[in-house]
Amino acid sequence: MGYPQPEKILTLMKKMVKRYFLLSLLITLIAPAMAKAKETGESQQTTASQASDATHTPSKNSGTAVKTLKNGLKILVKTDNRAPVAVLQLWYRVGTSYEHEGITGLSHALEHMMFKGTRNRPSGEFENILAVNGARNNAFTSQDYTAYYEVIAKDRLEVAMELEADRMRNLVLDEKEFEKEIEVVKEERRWRTDDKPTSLTREQFNAVAFLNSPYRAPVIGWMVDLDTMKLEDLRDWYEKWYAPNNATLVVVGDVEPEAVFAMAEKHFGKIKKSDLPTAKLRTEVPQRGIRSIVVKAPAKLPYLRMGFKTPGLINASEKWEPYALEVLATILDGGSSARFAKKLVRETEIAASAGAGYYGFGRLPNLFVITGTPSKGKSVDELKRALLAEIELLKREKVSTNELKRVKAQVIASEIYERDSIENIANILGSLESTGLGHQRIDEYVPEILKVTPEQIQQVAQKYLIEDHLTIARLDPQPLDSAEPATKQTAEGGQ
Repeated sequence: MGYPQPEKILTLMKKMVKRYFLLSLLITLIAPAMAKAKETGESQQTTASQASDATHTPSKNSGTAVKTLKNGLKILVKTDNRAPVAVLQLWYRVGTSYEHEGITGLSHALEHMMFKGTRNRPSGEFENILAVNGARNNAFTSQDYTAYYEVIAKDRLEVAMELEADRMRNLVLDEKEFEKEIEVVKEERRWRTDDKPTSLTREQFNAVAFLNSPYRAPVIGWMVDLDTMKLEDLRDWYEKWYAPNNATLVVVGDVEPEAVFAMAEKHFGKIKKSDLPTAKLRTEVPQRGIRSIVVKAPAKLPYLRMGFKTPGLINASEKWEPYALEVLATILDGGSSARFAKKLVRETEIAASAGAGYYGFGRLPNLFVITGTPSKGKSVDELKRALLAEIELLKREKVSTNELKRVKAQVIASEIYERDSIENIANILGSLESTGLGHQRIDEYVPEILKVTPEQIQQVAQKYLIEDHLTIARLDPQPLDSAEPATKQTAEGGQ
């Protein structure tokens, strides 16, 4: 049980593969196919949109079969016959961005409690049953969703499905179990954030970068909210959001769609839909100038984090803009030949490390983030100037054809390797569906990346990577002996 760092969730479709001998081959093989996809893309997208609303139809784009039960549960099934294994994931459209001040961390705390008992099974039996059946299971909470999963032999899939259906509405929230588990959550917060200076800086950075967006709150919650959290808070949250019409069931592996649909109907079909609350979007207040913060914490090295407000795929004024920002991030930080590594780490030796990432695949607009640690003898201010100089260069000069070709190949290679895992495929389908983007987007990614031009990269840099959209956080290292000792304990549940 736990929550992923934002970098993990929001980079599902953009992990860079540093195997450069494949790059020219990838472009040679994929570009012709993508050109054809570009010609027929409009009709394919129309078909995919129609497919998503049907009761049961395969998506021609992704090869994903789709069915919606009468109670609103949406089911996505993708067949992969390479091994007699399946991954089952149940995604609920609720996470930290649904919470308000005073209850931060509620979605993640409920995730922990979901591994306790139900009206049909005592606490501990869930894990025992899965262990006996050789399954690997866990869960994660993000800003936009909470997901539970099992990786299991295909002939044991129904075991996992029955367990997930049971805890969708039959969870027993016990006071004594809660008292123990909330202490586990607090210790998780200390271990993952309070005792890690870069994580602490990132948390403070988000709180300053966003004024009104719920992305300003940490997934695990502020400690003051964890201290005042009550069992009734979790019970109310569970009753509001854990319903079939607020969930997506994703199954990927050596399975037949019709069999999965029948199985889902058997175990989930009898669960009644709920009257879901209205999730009011909290639109971010326009930023009107640079913001900065200094975080003082015991640490060995300084750290710099900068972020520009950018649109997401869900709200971009031009469809191509998020993909241009994605390519721009790879130009700066796409392996050892990228600009940051080549110029700032190896040539000028200003940075011990430097990175960039675009986080535009959530249900709300987010940030284009740049991070770095200065080399020994270099200051944070020197590093900041060097990082921002690279941004300014992208505004002044267009990316060369050769560099853009290499970067596109990297992004495509990353996507191909991501899809080599049935778990990653399920993650992409589930996250796209749960954020409101739609699972059909899985097939738009590569064609849209290939269409990005040098002019578009320059345009998004000039439009969005500007000082008025910028927030800067600097970690000011304090002596390590000033740190309070952290008490380590094992998280109950083992996840």
